[in-house]
Amino acid sequence: MKKTWRNVLSVALVAVISSVAAVGTTAYVLNNRGAQSALLEEEGGFKQPVRLANYNTVAAENTDFTYAAEQAIHAVVHIKSVSEAKGSAGYIDPLEFFFGYRGYPSQPQPRVGIGSGVIISTDGYIITNNHVIEGADELEVTLNDNRKFKAKVIGTDPNTDIALIKIEAKDLKTIPFGDSEKIRVGEWVLAVGNPFNFTSTVTAGIVSAKGRSIMSGSSEQAVSKIESFIQTDAAVNPGNSGGALVNTKGELIGINTMIYSETGNYAGYSFAVPISIAGKVVGDLKQYGSVQRAMLGVQIQDAGIASQKDQKIKALEGAYVAEFSPRSSAKEAGIQIGDVIVAVNDINVRSTSALQEQINKYRPGDKVRIKVDRYGDIKTFTVELRNAQGGTEVVKGGDSSEVLGVALNKLSDKQKQEYGTSYGVEVTGVTSGKFQDAGIKKGFIIMIVNNQKIVSPDDLFRIVDGILKGANPEQGLFIKGFYPNGRTRYYAIDLAAQ
Repeated sequence: MKKTWRNVLSVALVAVISSVAAVGTTAYVLNNRGAQSALLEEEGGFKQPVRLANYNTVAAENTDFTYAAEQAIHAVVHIKSVSEAKGSAGYIDPLEFFFGYRGYPSQPQPRVGIGSGVIISTDGYIITNNHVIEGADELEVTLNDNRKFKAKVIGTDPNTDIALIKIEAKDLKTIPFGDSEKIRVGEWVLAVGNPFNFTSTVTAGIVSAKGRSIMSGSSEQAVSKIESFIQTDAAVNPGNSGGALVNTKGELIGINTMIYSETGNYAGYSFAVPISIAGKVVGDLKQYGSVQRAMLGVQIQDAGIASQKDQKIKALEGAYVAEFSPRSSAKEAGIQIGDVIVAVNDINVRSTSALQEQINKYRPGDKVRIKVDRYGDIKTFTVELRNAQGGTEVVKGGDSSEVLGVALNKLSDKQKQEYGTSYGVEVTGVTSGKFQDAGIKKGFIIMIVNNQKIVSPDDLFRIVDGILKGANPEQGLFIKGFYPNGRTRYYAIDLAAQ
């Protein structure tokens, strides 16, 4: 485990609750990926009934879990992922060469992982965790009635650890979506999945906390990561990843994703991605082919932490605005550094993770009301959300900006005059992706990509889309540019590399 994880989580581990095995052995891997509104049929196009829960009754009144278990168990599936061995071509065990076969395979064996998934449409769409199916060459889905199907991946979103897969089947049982925003701490919930390969397992617990972030309080290191987990004490273990968290009405309120443990097995707390986040993600993946990520254009920090440096802060709960990104719609609307965001569309936010959850219910182009506490003075602003490039248009197909992990701006006339150029784009932000892997830093000016002049961000994204969707997917990017200090740099990016 990396040292940074020890710093964040002390001696405890946050373990991915899927199981990955290399024939006969089980290995546990860490997961630091995080996490909108309930998916409506006309919005996401899934063929399932959608109803929101009625929370006028007290949760404690319903402690009979049989109905919820019966509703959920037939819609939770077992997922087996198989990854081909990535051994060296032509490798021969020298002992086997001289002494013959020694009773064990000399070549690396396929890796087999297990996890869970939830059927969300009668025609075979299944929601699961990205880490359950990541890197798989083959996916096999087993239903509760033991029917088996091959599955294909529709789309993935590592930032929320959510994936959408599909099997070719009809008239399947589904779990209707509940309203994860209305669940209350102390409410009974059930976790349904396949721990340790024990299929169709149901455990019960209560909601221990909402809006939980596993990372540290500052979100400056997690610009693209979405973490606002439902924390429960329902027992989950390796193999539960991607399974259902349901309320006592049998409605889906979350996707089980992580456990907090020192051993890799359940030790008291588990974490689920709220369906308010997961539902919007899979709706985008089905409808657009990529997640339509809405952004305020702010760098935020938990207000309680920020108050240690800024003594004028009055609100100790909320998201403190520490800085703005380029072309920030929040800044243009009138929000200032030092403001504490306390509500989005009249829904209170108590932390950075809660703000992330609310904003990610929306798409670029949507307008939201942001309430801030400005050193004791309450103000409300209307902000039009934007995408990573600062625009409001829908991005269809594979989102090149997320593949590259970059935000770009066209050079202004002032910049062109300063740099002595008539074209180029500036790297205004770098997150997890190809650019970060290549070592490209914020401020880099891109001039030429694959022998083509880059005048606007769209020029680069068109090149990338052409490679990703073309007949030569192994083609790379050859980038020429410079940093503001005048130093020319060249980068090569392999888009086919994982």
